Amino acid sequence: MSDTPSDASPRPRRPFIRGLPLVAPLRLGRPSDTWFKPALSVVAASAVPHLTLLALGRLDLVMYTMAGSFCALYGHGLPYARRARTVAGVVLSMAAGLAAAMVTASLTHSTAVLVAVGALLAAAQKVACDAVRIGPPGPVILTFVSSAALFAPQRLDQVPAHLALTLAAGAVAWLVCVGPALIRREGPERRAVARALEAAADRVAEPGPRTRHTAAAAVHAAWQCLLASGRPTPVRRSLERLVVHAEAAGACAHPDPDRLRAWAALTRARGPVPEPPPAPGTAAELYGIDAERAALRASGGRRAARRTLLRSLGPGSHLLPVAARTLIGCALAGYLCAALGVGRPYWAIVTAASLYQANTTLTWNRTLQRTVGNLLGVLVFAAVLPLSRTGPLALVLCCLFFSFAAEALITRNYWLGSVAVTPMALLVLEFGGAHPAGELVGDRVLDTVLGALAGFLAAALVTNRRAAGRVERALEAAAQARTEAERALGHPHAERAQARRALTARLVELREAADIAAGEWWQRALPEQRLLAAERAGHRTLAATAQRQGPPVRAPETRRGAVAPAPANGAA
Repeated sequence: MSDTPSDASPRPRRPFIRGLPLVAPLRLGRPSDTWFKPALSVVAASAVPHLTLLALGRLDLVMYTMAGSFCALYGHGLPYARRARTVAGVVLSMAAGLAAAMVTASLTHSTAVLVAVGALLAAAQKVACDAVRIGPPGPVILTFVSSAALFAPQRLDQVPAHLALTLAAGAVAWLVCVGPALIRREGPERRAVARALEAAADRVAEPGPRTRHTAAAAVHAAWQCLLASGRPTPVRRSLERLVVHAEAAGACAHPDPDRLRAWAALTRARGPVPEPPPAPGTAAELYGIDAERAALRASGGRRAARRTLLRSLGPGSHLLPVAARTLIGCALAGYLCAALGVGRPYWAIVTAASLYQANTTLTWNRTLQRTVGNLLGVLVFAAVLPLSRTGPLALVLCCLFFSFAAEALITRNYWLGSVAVTPMALLVLEFGGAHPAGELVGDRVLDTVLGALAGFLAAALVTNRRAAGRVERALEAAAQARTEAERALGHPHAERAQARRALTARLVELREAADIAAGEWWQRALPEQRLLAAERAGHRTLAATAQRQGPPVRAPETRRGAVAPAPANGAA
């Protein structure tokens, strides 16, 4: 066998380590188009209980209300029907984790037991959030609250009252998240469709693998948002027609990116949704969407969704290695800090838990971002501490300001948001009484460094060989979906549209699996040529279904070692 593994080689197994970037993870990006929504929501959800406790003179209970207020950070990309269920689920999950932590803290003061429970809760929260794809901020907020509660003084008879405060604040957060539906019911759907139109315009203007995948992912996200939005309305019907145009843009003979961008701007604005001219097969597409929506709402569709979720948590799940990393890394960080006499080992647990991303390379990026952000954040805390100690109202206002700043900055880069998160987390301790500034700063710096080192060490040593297996399964699923889409070319429009959406979902999943595996250490070489062939063949089939043409020339099946020839002009 040659030293360089080829695509036809049977499962090359040479482990390798990716290079670790130092500058790229710290570069600032463009802010999210909806950065102000979670920022304003968390301020509104926190202000009500904060000011109520201030009026009652019980700011020492802020930690329990903040647990519920933080739930307002979730679900802002979801349509309101699903957002209501999602945020309610987050509130209940937050209460469950907090209850487990408070009961444990009331029954034992053993640091060894508390760290072990904190690590177990962090791993469970990580797996649950990844399984349901909850989106940012993910499990970090849940872990922060439960870990802090583990090391807070607690009596068993106080648990029900403290839990009631969390649920009450969670109810306020739910109202804040769902309330905008009274003003702009289809707001999330409009933003999702606008992103799909913009991505389609970019694909038309600059054809290539990157824009092609981005457009497919944006169109898929728009369809998913519309499917989850509830019963169709005139506005949603117009949005569905716009997605049909975005989906067909890559297959049009003379697509117009400027028109797509103009539609996107009008869709994102507050005025009427643009009414595009009918695209071929639009009526059948909408019929297919209605049938798919009905299937999802039926009991059989809900059972299928539950089975899919349970499979993602089963013994062969690709989430288990990340859960093992989280458990080991958080436990190692907590025990290391406890051994060194640090009074708040939960900071180290939260630092380690916040690092774990989809693969080792992304985990390194987050490690660098978290460390830089926290170290700068303690300097900001030291500067603002005298102001916060001028009175209780000043302390409340400082916390609200940093809550807003964290969400406003974090979409630019995680480290920039951490600069605001760190002083906010430290100021929370001030609600229970003043602490020496030097002690708080010193403990936080030490916990950050130790938590980052222990967390990344666990990520580097706990291998994830299942990432490559996930790529193999995604290749097979994409090949099957492409075959079904090609067969549907001779079927009615509705079946063809449904097959196309299924193929789009498989191609998005394939790219996600490949990107995760590409950044994983100690991994066998990826079948790059098979991936390229599968993606090109899949996108050619998508174009054919959008054009309502006959089946394209079939690429060779993506069995191991097979390579599909690229098109003569190099286009997908």
